[in-house]
Amino acid sequence: MASKTNPFMFLQQVRSETSKVTWPSRRETMISTLMVFVMVSFAAAFFFGADQLMGWLMSLVLNVGA
Repeated sequence: MASKTNPFMFLQQVRSETSKVTWPSRRETMISTLMVFVMVSFAAAFFFGADQLMGWLMSLVLNVGA
């Protein structure tokens, strides 16, 4: 059975582990955020174009038999 840690000890351990984290600089965070927005924009444009193309092709296929 695992021993229980009291809340004070737990918070000390959390603080100790948090101090070991290498936090990104403000510049790194801004660059990463910008890159996410750029990639999301490219993905949205690609999927919008693919959806429009597939819709157009399906309308051609379905209208041939009419």
